[in-house]
Amino acid sequence: MGLLDELTKETGMLPQSITNLTTEQMEERVREIKDLLGKKLFIPGHHYQKDEVIQFADAVGDSLQLAQISARNKDAEYIVFCGVHFMAETADILTDGNQSVILPDMRAGCSMADMADIYQTEKAWEILMDIFGDTILPLTYVNSTAAIKSFVGKNGGATVTSSNAHRMVEWALGEKPRILFLPDQHLGRNTAADLGVALTEMAVWDPVMNELAFEGELGDIKVILWKGHCSVHENFTVKNIEDVRSKHPDMNIIVHPECRREVVEKSDMNGSTKYIIDTIEQSEAGSKWAIGTEMNLVKRLIDQHTDKEIVSLNPYMCPCLTMNRIDLPHLLWSLENIVEGNPRNIIKVDEKVSENAIFALERMLSRA
Repeated sequence: MGLLDELTKETGMLPQSITNLTTEQMEERVREIKDLLGKKLFIPGHHYQKDEVIQFADAVGDSLQLAQISARNKDAEYIVFCGVHFMAETADILTDGNQSVILPDMRAGCSMADMADIYQTEKAWEILMDIFGDTILPLTYVNSTAAIKSFVGKNGGATVTSSNAHRMVEWALGEKPRILFLPDQHLGRNTAADLGVALTEMAVWDPVMNELAFEGELGDIKVILWKGHCSVHENFTVKNIEDVRSKHPDMNIIVHPECRREVVEKSDMNGSTKYIIDTIEQSEAGSKWAIGTEMNLVKRLIDQHTDKEIVSLNPYMCPCLTMNRIDLPHLLWSLENIVEGNPRNIIKVDEKVSENAIFALERMLSRA
């Protein structure tokens, strides 16, 4: 091994032995390694991944779904998770101790998850307890760090997905008068509003200013929304909808509930990634759709359903930039390291953090 390879090994940069390959050579080598490792290797791929990665995925789905599939795959010694950091954490929490969860590029994070760190959350909880006493149940979207899931589990709360958010928020409001919804304010607001909670009964917690944004009597608050958002879904606007309505009045508009409230209200349908995929698959040939979600998935749906007219709700939308850090070269690099007996970027969640995070996940799954 040369000096450059030694340096790249230490820094995590891709070595020239990878970057000098053509796309075709990289693809062929990935296939060779998959054949070599067989059942010892499992590659889950999130819906938002690039096609160059998804083509090698053994399972494609949402984050929690992929973590659960990984946990059931007892033959896999190496789980190379093609997604972002919090997803790999969840997979590590649910899988056995003899399995290694690997993230091909440690820079693949999630801006939404990063908007709620454990220090901010613990500080907020302390202040909110002083204000409201023991009247709040915390919920966190699965798009959050292991530390936040653990915090929620330790304090009697649960995780939620975009598919079961309505059921979980309804459950939580039956347990205590108020909820703290982390880290995505839009999913929390849309879900609570659908359940009949008035916008005037929702406050927003600003973790930077350490203050509650609310006009009215504090006693009226039922939902406290963490001031976080998805940088992809927040970019869909009412103007996008108005443009589609103007140019394509017969086009259906379907969006993810991580979009702003006013966008969800003006769309025809909204739901989880699975809901969007299922809706498009089950729609009639010739139907027309403007989809408000991540661009890699929209492009894939366009390619898979040529009998329908499908566009992105925002024609200038970019793919999720952090998700896109997982690419073919990094996937190959991860696999080469496994073959060499030196797997890198292993995601390992602290045992105590995992224990409390499992409490939060189990509370959700028991009500699924």
